[in-house]
Amino acid sequence: MHYIQDLQEGDRISEIYLCKTKVTATSKTGKSYYALKLQDKTGVVDGKVWELSNSIEHFEANNYIKVDADVLLYNNALQLNIRRIRMAAPGEYDQKDYIPASTYDIEEMYEKLMGLAGKVANPHLKALLDSFFVEDKTFIREFKAHSAAKSVHHGFIGGLLQHTLHVAQLCYFFCLQYPMLNRDLLITAAMFHDIGKLRELSEFPLNDYTDEGQLIGHIVIGYSMVKERIAKIGGFPKKLETELLHCILAHQGQLEYGSPKKPALLEAMALYYADDTDAKLEIMMEEFGATTNMDFLGLNRFLGTNIRKTSKP
Repeated sequence: MHYIQDLQEGDRISEIYLCKTKVTATSKTGKSYYALKLQDKTGVVDGKVWELSNSIEHFEANNYIKVDADVLLYNNALQLNIRRIRMAAPGEYDQKDYIPASTYDIEEMYEKLMGLAGKVANPHLKALLDSFFVEDKTFIREFKAHSAAKSVHHGFIGGLLQHTLHVAQLCYFFCLQYPMLNRDLLITAAMFHDIGKLRELSEFPLNDYTDEGQLIGHIVIGYSMVKERIAKIGGFPKKLETELLHCILAHQGQLEYGSPKKPALLEAMALYYADDTDAKLEIMMEEFGATTNMDFLGLNRFLGTNIRKTSKP
């Protein structure tokens, strides 16, 4: 594959890219043309279709398209002069080549998560976990592929799984340090805390907020998903249900962060800090991974501080 980061002026390419945006514009001579942004996992490049002829098949934003193009330099940036476009067939591309994905192996992460689930002894919580993470094949498929955010952190294929695993691992560590914690409750809450993002965010390649996500949000969505499934498990203790649902509702810690409740249980507090820790460290790692700059990078609005990489030994 001819990745965007490897394009050079003068290249003539025939390649499949993800069309992120498509704008129909008008030139100074009154002629219509397309202005595109094309993406793969290595970057984004502008593309122009100056001749809207029969060689340009119909396509829309977020379609995978095969383009024949020349690579030009315009205003010190590479640009594609596209001569031909057709829709790419599903078997012609692998989504992971076009959308950032977790650097960890998806199946290995899921196996580790299920290893933590296996430590849950309470039969009611175990039945609840199994109903999602073992028996619900559609949920499993979506959970493995979904992102945990649109852009802030873990906004890539496998991001939701990666974030959930790391939060659950932190929670397990907390249980070793603080024996008062109810390990079964905390691990279960960690595995469920963000499942509402499956409906808050659309699947790739769009990965954008749904109407349900905008109007309700992942915390309440996740609360509803778990509550509905609990209702199908006979004899589930009401107090345990309330405690688990509280952990989900309070996992962002503060009302201004979107939590309907502040943590009132030890497990809810532990989940909040585990979630916050993984999110903030991932934000920093993604910022540092995108630059070789060893100086301060400026104020990060999500962290509220000016950040830089640690000096090399």
